[in-house]
Amino acid sequence: MLTSGSADQLAALTARAANAPSACIQFIEEDRLRLYGSWGVSTDWADVTDTRLEDSLGGIVVCGGEPLIIEDARRDERVPDGVIVWDDGAYLGCPVYDRLGLVLGVCCAYDHRPRKWTPEQVTAVAEAAEVATLLIGERLARHELERQHRFLDAVLDSLHDGVTACDAEGRVVFANERMRRLWGDSPIEDVTGLADISGVPLQRDDLGLFRALRGERVRDAPIAAQGRGRRTRYFLMDAQPIHGLDGRVLGAVQAVQDVTRQRRAERFRSCELAVTTALAEAPSIEAAGPRVLEAVVATLDWVHAELWMVGDGTIRAAARWSAPGRPSDISVPERLAYGQGLAGRAWQVDKPLWMRDVGQPQSLISPDTSAGLLHTALAIPVHHGTGPIGVLTVFADSVEDPEEELVALMSGIAAHLGQFVERRRAEDLQRQLTRSKNEYLALIGHELRTPLTSISTYTGLLRSADEATLVRDGPGLLEVIERNTNLLREIINELLELSALNAGHADVRRVPMDLAAVVREVVDRTRTAIDGAPVVIDADLPGELIVPGDRDRLRHIVENLLSSAVRFSPDGGHVAVSLRSTGRDAELAVSDSAADVTRAEREQMFTGHFRTARGHDRTLPGSVLGLTLSRAVVEKHHGSVELTGDGTGTTVLVRLPLTE
Repeated sequence: MLTSGSADQLAALTARAANAPSACIQFIEEDRLRLYGSWGVSTDWADVTDTRLEDSLGGIVVCGGEPLIIEDARRDERVPDGVIVWDDGAYLGCPVYDRLGLVLGVCCAYDHRPRKWTPEQVTAVAEAAEVATLLIGERLARHELERQHRFLDAVLDSLHDGVTACDAEGRVVFANERMRRLWGDSPIEDVTGLADISGVPLQRDDLGLFRALRGERVRDAPIAAQGRGRRTRYFLMDAQPIHGLDGRVLGAVQAVQDVTRQRRAERFRSCELAVTTALAEAPSIEAAGPRVLEAVVATLDWVHAELWMVGDGTIRAAARWSAPGRPSDISVPERLAYGQGLAGRAWQVDKPLWMRDVGQPQSLISPDTSAGLLHTALAIPVHHGTGPIGVLTVFADSVEDPEEELVALMSGIAAHLGQFVERRRAEDLQRQLTRSKNEYLALIGHELRTPLTSISTYTGLLRSADEATLVRDGPGLLEVIERNTNLLREIINELLELSALNAGHADVRRVPMDLAAVVREVVDRTRTAIDGAPVVIDADLPGELIVPGDRDRLRHIVENLLSSAVRFSPDGGHVAVSLRSTGRDAELAVSDSAADVTRAEREQMFTGHFRTARGHDRTLPGSVLGLTLSRAVVEKHHGSVELTGDGTGTTVLVRLPLTE
């Protein structure tokens, strides 16, 4: 619409042309007329600044769409009551139209005294209204043109392609937002760092914009941009000339599409394929590591990679690889502690870590490792079913911002590594299980065969004995048969219990109970059972020690450990039993003095697949399965069993939590 300044000027021209003391320009706003410009308006004239259509003379002009000529308002019947506040006056108003013929407002002249309006004056006001229409049309056209420009700019700025246009002299006259982001502060015609797909540097005239100025149409021309300290980006370039109506070249337009992500996606797929191939052909993670790292470095344009594996409370460098032509003497520690360095920190936090520049102070990478050659680093934990088992780290020689696609790719490669390790471990476990099953069956056969042989032998002796022999030796033979029968029953019960615990079918009820009373009871019974045997049992027990546990199963553990210690102790040996509270745990220690049983044998005995040939019969029933069962029960109580000792004896240390 008209601005207030131009409307005032038009009102002044109208007043002069009509030889009237006052004139104004009004426009419709909803159901009202608002004053936009005026000339010679008195104080009373302010009453018409904002009026309703039905209460104003201008409203008559608007509603009728024709000029309104009033020579004496007091005597003119067309003037509504209350519209004119003076005693008399004259009014001359003409409608202002838009380009479509709709009435937009009123151009009018006014005199406080009655007067006759001459045809020339009427024509002058009508011409002023036409001028207002022309001015409004021009401004509407400008507004529409500006709206179209804004619309076009918004469309171009929303494109994923960078768009540039130049005039016939090659001066850049337009660049959309995407182009400004792609090129940064550099001029569009700056070809620094640009090259074709083969790596040949581009000249200014090689840009599509200037090729199009020469009449050439460019389609999908590949270019590469290598910025200082930044990763190479790849583009496809389109360009064409802009022709005028006479066919002359008025300028050119160029569109640049960033295809870096597409190219990287293709390389990502190649990397995954290379990693999968390397893993498929490798017998172990140590053998697969270098080939996996080579595939990652080669396909991702990074310069160095490392594979770390967790073990023995530290994380060790299992493999490393540097890109050909890069320094291969990058210092890499053999081991890192938990939380130490980039690999140790990724192991600690168990999530991907992106370091924009490892060369900065307070970096997790030592200066000896980075040596000014490495900048951006990415560390990805390698997971197994039970948690992180390693860390994959890759390094670039440029500063890079975090990139979700790359993190996702490296996470996928780390998942492949974890699956490979898990698969290899599963295969090793399967072989171990097969071997263990055979050993287990052999052991069970041995454990069952021993009491069965005794029962069979002594039963045969009873069957072949005469009456006198039965009277003399019969009770002793029956006692041996009974003892071996009880041992056979115990073996079967332990097998069933162990199977139920391993399968999760056995219910371990943890309720508060006095572990000291249970141990004391077992020690007293064992002393009674071995009365007269050359073994001494020493006990160091508190008056009371409450733990959450299954009383019957814990008593069975103590019986198993104590009976094993007694059987393995030599004549004249000592068995020590101690129970104490250490912070959050209760510690039960059962020690023997069997110096002739190695620590390796002791550990094997807890697997249930081994039985030492060196033992002593102390008239205590029991089998090697008792130790395996003890460990299973302790673990169900969220505790642990540990073997300690030296050449003078062995201690079985059981830890049970004092709280749930």
